[in-house]
Amino acid sequence: MTSCSCLLFFIFVATSAVLVTDAFTPSTLNNLQASRAINQVLQSSTTENEEIANQIRRIPTYKSATIEGPSIDSKPDYSSISGPMGSFVDSILMSLFRYKLSQRLNRPDNTIITHDSKLPLNDFMGIIDLTTRMNSQHFNRATIQNMAQDVLVSLFPTFILDRYPSWFAKPFPVFSARMCAWATVVGGTWLMGECEVNDVPEMENGKRQGVLVKRCRFLEESQCASICVNSCKIPTQNFFYENMGLPLTMTPDYTTGECQFAFGKLPTEEDERLAKDTPCLMRCPSNGGMRSWHNGNVPQANESQSGQWLEDLKALGELEEMKNRSIPSCSLMED
Repeated sequence: MTSCSCLLFFIFVATSAVLVTDAFTPSTLNNLQASRAINQVLQSSTTENEEIANQIRRIPTYKSATIEGPSIDSKPDYSSISGPMGSFVDSILMSLFRYKLSQRLNRPDNTIITHDSKLPLNDFMGIIDLTTRMNSQHFNRATIQNMAQDVLVSLFPTFILDRYPSWFAKPFPVFSARMCAWATVVGGTWLMGECEVNDVPEMENGKRQGVLVKRCRFLEESQCASICVNSCKIPTQNFFYENMGLPLTMTPDYTTGECQFAFGKLPTEEDERLAKDTPCLMRCPSNGGMRSWHNGNVPQANESQSGQWLEDLKALGELEEMKNRSIPSCSLMED
């Protein structure tokens, strides 16, 4: 019984972490020259436009489709929302996650060292700050996804991860799915905001195997779809499937801020394609720049070091005025 209680505790601690890692990364352009070329296009004649456009090797195109997202006026007071175990436990879980995230980003073997936020350990915005810088300094989506997954793994003792798939997930998949749904609500409300266990109708035996997040706190504060996909959705799904032996599909709704968890359901290629095709949010702090920055095929990104992203963000700023001229400033999360 004691070991079972310990297992449940670690499960809800880890699932609270499952959703984070995520913030806003800069750079919508391939380089500063590209942004200047675009400005020339705006100011030139039609003939000149065609000539200049041919000189631009690749300009991210995406701004034509954006999502407004839920109204800022109806934003919940997240500080007044607590999980079933109360605000004190939520504060402990938040501090634990922040500590593990900081450890992972400040690891000596990292190519780029990211120091902890100066905000208090139990301040939610400290996690947003860390996640923002993590996404800003690493251009490769796979790197960010792996780092986020590492944080989740670090919350579990090795003996739990070694045994959970064979002891619970495989022999008792429905029970495991329901237990993880319950643990997500217990241990993740501080991160996601108000949420509840629900049924997944499209799944056989899907009763009580889902979690509906009503308006995700992490997405609300980061306001970035790229962060949601690369620092939360994909690493969380990978963690449950690869480390816990339990499939999980997360389906965020950027129009309402909701997110539907379906434990026991393996994501399809269509699910992942739709996630990558998600339009940027209108309030995105980087104006969609993170998606281009997270494209590992950009030569400038491959050569970048810890300070390079600042230069790219500066280039992004040069295109700020284009927002009102219907000029695309963001690319999809293509490989």
